[in-house]
Amino acid sequence: MAIKEGDFIKLSYTGSTAGRIFDTTDEDEAKKAGIHSGNALYGPVTVCVGSRHVIVGLDEDLVGRKTGYKGSITVPPEKGFGERDPKRVQSFPKNKFKDKPVRGQAIKVDEMGEGTVVDVIGARVIVDFNPPLAGMTLDYEYTIEEVVKDPLEQFRGLIRLYAGRDLETSLDDGKVMVTLPPGITYDRRWLLWRGRIIHEGFEQIKGIEEISLVETFKKPDKKEEKEE
Repeated sequence: MAIKEGDFIKLSYTGSTAGRIFDTTDEDEAKKAGIHSGNALYGPVTVCVGSRHVIVGLDEDLVGRKTGYKGSITVPPEKGFGERDPKRVQSFPKNKFKDKPVRGQAIKVDEMGEGTVVDVIGARVIVDFNPPLAGMTLDYEYTIEEVVKDPLEQFRGLIRLYAGRDLETSLDDGKVMVTLPPGITYDRRWLLWRGRIIHEGFEQIKGIEEISLVETFKKPDKKEEKEE
């Protein structure tokens, strides 16, 4: 059966530009390309087709394919990370930043968001707020591994996709319970995306009526004082 928008699938892919790999679900490929991250979760990702869980050009190419399909696609900038906007390259006084900026550093400016320091000239810092791959043509090789039917696996896929974590999750009678590990409140990525995970869980997955995020704290054991 052909894949349509709204279907959840497991997808493996490798993205490159001008022959340089910038993203992949394959850990070995990531190591070979020098982009491996010890904090990343490798292996096929679960995505909802048509929901822009991957870039537009790749997302559109998934529609109508079948399980097991292997293909490649060239994605123009307008369906990738967009064209470069010269207006998003701006200059700021160096004393605006608490720490000394250096070329290549990721930096955040309140009114503009996150950008990359491209140069430091005298007392001025030049920051590029364009996505690093803006204006580039992208090449993807991908495989549709399987269609994901189980609602719990679909929800777990959303957590992995957005939060980069595998969390203990259960589903019973329309109620999802997510057990949160200690310290997750300090995880910036989780805090940023948990609202989206909940929203898409309700909107994209049939049968989910309630989502609970459960934190459990245990009283620490007191060490017995030894008598001298």
